[in-house]
Amino acid sequence: MEVQEHFYSDDPARGPADGKTTLRGVDYFFLGNGLIQAAVQVTPDEGATPVGLLVMDPERLGPKRAALTFDGDTGIAATALALVDRGTGRRARGGSVRARWLPGAADPRVEVAWRSGPYRVTELFFCPDTRSARLLRRVTVTRPAAGGSGVRLRTGVRGHVIETDLVFRGRAAKPVVFEYRLSKRGGGPAVGIRLGTDPGSEPGSAAHWKTTAVCRFSDPLLDRFFAASKFQLRAAVSASGRIDGSIWQYNLEWVRDQALIALALTMAGEAGPARTILARLLSEFVSDEGATLDSSRLRPWEESEFDQNGVLLFALESYFHWTGDRELIRDNWKKIEKAAAFPLRREFRHGPSGLLVNRREFWERHEAHGVRMGMELAHQLFVAMGLRSAGRMAGLLGKPGQARVWTEAAGSLREAMLGDERYSLVGSGAFIKRRGVDGNVQDEIVPLAGSSLPRQAPLFEPGRHLLNPDTSAALPIAWEFIDPAGGLARRTLASMETLWNQRWMGGGYGRYHVTSEPDSPGPWPFASLFVARAAFEAGEDAKTRRVLDWLGRVPGSRAASWFEFYGPRPVPPYPQVGIIPWTWAELVFLFIHHMLGVRPGEKTLSLRPRLLEGFERMEADLPLRGGRLELSVRRARRGEEPGYKVGSRKVPYHRYGIGVELPEKFDRISVRGIIP
Repeated sequence: MEVQEHFYSDDPARGPADGKTTLRGVDYFFLGNGLIQAAVQVTPDEGATPVGLLVMDPERLGPKRAALTFDGDTGIAATALALVDRGTGRRARGGSVRARWLPGAADPRVEVAWRSGPYRVTELFFCPDTRSARLLRRVTVTRPAAGGSGVRLRTGVRGHVIETDLVFRGRAAKPVVFEYRLSKRGGGPAVGIRLGTDPGSEPGSAAHWKTTAVCRFSDPLLDRFFAASKFQLRAAVSASGRIDGSIWQYNLEWVRDQALIALALTMAGEAGPARTILARLLSEFVSDEGATLDSSRLRPWEESEFDQNGVLLFALESYFHWTGDRELIRDNWKKIEKAAAFPLRREFRHGPSGLLVNRREFWERHEAHGVRMGMELAHQLFVAMGLRSAGRMAGLLGKPGQARVWTEAAGSLREAMLGDERYSLVGSGAFIKRRGVDGNVQDEIVPLAGSSLPRQAPLFEPGRHLLNPDTSAALPIAWEFIDPAGGLARRTLASMETLWNQRWMGGGYGRYHVTSEPDSPGPWPFASLFVARAAFEAGEDAKTRRVLDWLGRVPGSRAASWFEFYGPRPVPPYPQVGIIPWTWAELVFLFIHHMLGVRPGEKTLSLRPRLLEGFERMEADLPLRGGRLELSVRRARRGEEPGYKVGSRKVPYHRYGIGVELPEKFDRISVRGIIP
């Protein structure tokens, strides 16, 4: 594998300050409908635009400075608002700006408020519909003082300024709407701005958003995290199903990330974009041999990330369970067959154990980093999960032979992974990350002497560079591949604590032991959520809450858009850190799959809600199979008997939840729960 593919030329020291992604205290609020994508930047960083707008074509992945509103000399300064009052320009000052997702709105809306002199300014950003490449910015300028005055309101985009006059007579509030529209100009995308009209409190987009999932946990932090994750997952996906693995960072696509994002979108009530993503992955990202693309490319077999095959198969079955859409599976069966068969090829099979081998680990370190040929825990996990899903999908389509082969292969892989006397991926009662083909645990790596990897990373410091522990070892617990209450899960979770606050203060789990980190030593949000989800299933609620509280403190928490990690990075040659959509998917899984406990199957809906310690109630209204699931759960009062009410039918409480038969067609299933 070429080391150079890790390197990029986007140097934040060049050009205006707005070109830097990790501005001090920055929040990026992402809006979009598949046809237009935008990020509202709010930052107190000196030299950067305090309130600015980055408008992008979602079909074109690129760095931050490639945004259509970005100017090579002035950044996004042209998009800021200015109030010209008697020749004086009044603008937002970074430290005095308030920004938030507007609570209670019918659609995703970002509200930014600031003051300058006698004027109060409120800016509201939103997409007015789901059918056009438009974004509206409704600006309300309020003058609370008596008397008369006039002010000129000015903003613009790169190369174009727009102004309008406001006249105040006494205390008054004056609204103005600016419309940004994406178009094709000279063969490429361009953005224009003009004065627009206010669509009112119920724009065309409101009807769409009312059909999506609603979750409330009676906790402002979690309520905001869910809504913002739902909004921004949709904003990250283009109409054709394209998603940057990390916005502004990689400008590349991965099957694993996108399949999981599709699953989260499905849970959040966005089955249309989810279907588009999955269909595109099958048609464009699975080769004729069944190999899957990572970083938008195919690999030689030794470097293959065949765990992606398993993730895709698992996501496809889960999508079917939520939507009932058999056609996606039936119409793409030839590619599904190839994706399922690919990891079972002879070159991947370890003869003595039947486990799967390669020379590339879950986080994509490879031979240059010191990864040797061997068996990776997460790769066995996802292939086993995916083959189990493929077997059930084969049965669904009346293909018993394939169902048997894949189901048996999944079982054999799980058995070897957990129980092989010499080659299992368990050591000292906890999961280990990787074992060599000789049966020895690969517990450290040594980079190749001639590699061109940056020498300032921890991987090149003196001493040992440890592979264990690794947050990917929490995934078999999170997905209940093993008993979350068992000793293996308990000891594995205990080992994760080494990764909390390794070389930093303030919280967060590193993705793995920092001594083997080649580029990103610091806490990782989506890796921390692996542990949070596993801890919740294991009943270790304090760890789950600790991760959520940490996410509520780090830069980006107001918008709920988090960087890949928080810490120092050699930039260049590595790319600037971007915003990871996978993090939003992990939050949706935590809220819907784990806390609300909603797990639809082919014919039965399994419900296993559990309230996080300290919580008293939660409720959800979720799209399911063309109908809605209405779920309301509260904690039992003293002396009150726990139980459920499904419609008018009473069902006794059980710690493993309840099963509800899914009718062929239904409008609404209503479930009320009282739980311990």
